Amino acid sequence: MKIVIQCAGTKNAQRPGSGFRDDTGRVVKFVADAKGAPSSSQYAYVRPDDLSDNQYTWREKLLDYNMEAKSNPLGLLPAYRLYARKVYEDLVGKFGTSQVFILSAGWGLIASDFLTPDYDITFSNAKNVESYAHRRKSDHYADVCQIPNDGDTIAFIGGKDYLPLFSKLTKELTGKKRVFYNSSSAPALGNGFYTERFITTQKTNWHYTCAQALIDGKIKI
Repeated sequence: MKIVIQCAGTKNAQRPGSGFRDDTGRVVKFVADAKGAPSSSQYAYVRPDDLSDNQYTWREKLLDYNMEAKSNPLGLLPAYRLYARKVYEDLVGKFGTSQVFILSAGWGLIASDFLTPDYDITFSNAKNVESYAHRRKSDHYADVCQIPNDGDTIAFIGGKDYLPLFSKLTKELTGKKRVFYNSSSAPALGNGFYTERFITTQKTNWHYTCAQALIDGKIKI
């Protein structure tokens, strides 16, 4: 069984100066709308699929880095440690890095141990979300899907804003897709997707409670 959980806005602090730098020496910060981001002498705001200084996109550069960086000189955190909520580490502790994946609004469906830079990109359009961090449906992203097509069941825990991307990236995978939801009505999905309501009075961040139920063995897959 593979478990996919959506990403989180709150990140753990990385070591000072970690991450990619642009050709002026500024730390690269990934956002949804680089033009709308504040001007900064410390940060270079870019989109994941903007061209980097070597004519590859930053996404391609990150993928190459994950393939080649044995010592991780940039000090990037694996995805399951990037997000501040402890449940990400607990999922990996229970099921292992090879079975846990994260649906990232910036990068796509990434492995839990994928070395990931700090980014501020979300599908949420909540009032506390900066406009430059909001990813819109019309935006182009070369999202990756790092789940192997091995026929294994895939469980998704996340909000409705993340469901379209999950559906898009996994629809060709042969395994059964089991989608947990919290709303009063089940989401409409295609063949191969099965929905199950996670009943809780919690409306905000209910998916963390659902993930904990998986960890505790209260949900059987």
